Amino acid sequence: MKRIEAEQFTTSLTHHGEGPVWLGHHGLAVLDMLAGDAVLIDASGQENRREHFGETLAALRPRRDGGFVAGLERGFCLVDEHFMVTGTLECWTNSDVRMNDGACDPQGRFWCGSMAYDLTPGAGALWRLDPTGGVVQAIEGIGCSNGLAWTRDGTRGYYVDSLTDRIDILELGLDGEIAGRRPFADVTAEGFPDGIAVDRADGVWLAMFGSGRLLHFDHTGRPDAEIAVPVKQVTACTFVGPDYSQLCITTSRFGLTHPEIAAGAVFVATPDMGGFAPYTFSG
Repeated sequence: MKRIEAEQFTTSLTHHGEGPVWLGHHGLAVLDMLAGDAVLIDASGQENRREHFGETLAALRPRRDGGFVAGLERGFCLVDEHFMVTGTLECWTNSDVRMNDGACDPQGRFWCGSMAYDLTPGAGALWRLDPTGGVVQAIEGIGCSNGLAWTRDGTRGYYVDSLTDRIDILELGLDGEIAGRRPFADVTAEGFPDGIAVDRADGVWLAMFGSGRLLHFDHTGRPDAEIAVPVKQVTACTFVGPDYSQLCITTSRFGLTHPEIAAGAVFVATPDMGGFAPYTFSG
């Protein structure tokens, strides 16, 4: 298995870093999820802006015509180009459950999944916000909804419910509904599976929370590479830069009595295969 070393890109600027996304001229955005903040980082690794959205900011993605869509603690919101919230939609009222991770699909829809704060099995769900403003609860009974991403051609979705210890494939029907879900890669012996990124060859990078590494699986689900990070709590990853050749990795200080100095920093690595631009929300 090929081993790649990650390099530190920023100082420790989040408590629970999550949800990195490349925003073009805005640069890199990472989330301080449980602080409810989006942190914008320039090409030198310096924080140049921090925007607060509420108690939790679960996911942030660009909109096709400008601005952003976001997953909040219990629902969704639309954000303009100046990071001002222009509309919100609450999906549930139970304060024991929150959104956790999300992404847009090739059809321009925004998906975000939930989890119980105490990780109660089955308390979460996978939600979808359509461009028309409609909301669909696509999958019920989720333990900890985490990584979600699509292949470049949009024919396959990858999904992580962390409590299953695996990556699944989501198959979509012609109507855009989930037509099937099947296991892709089992990581039972590896740690706690978290966020993912898909490369141009339909391979998947998976952040293994608590292990200080990311695992790569080729399009068949075979593990063939890993990235070592000098911080145990790696959370999520995404491809960044003008050519999407670098992989950005977020980390966390959450729950650590004696966190590593660099916990909460962003790291970068350069895999053999790069990625592609994130899908945008068309609403």
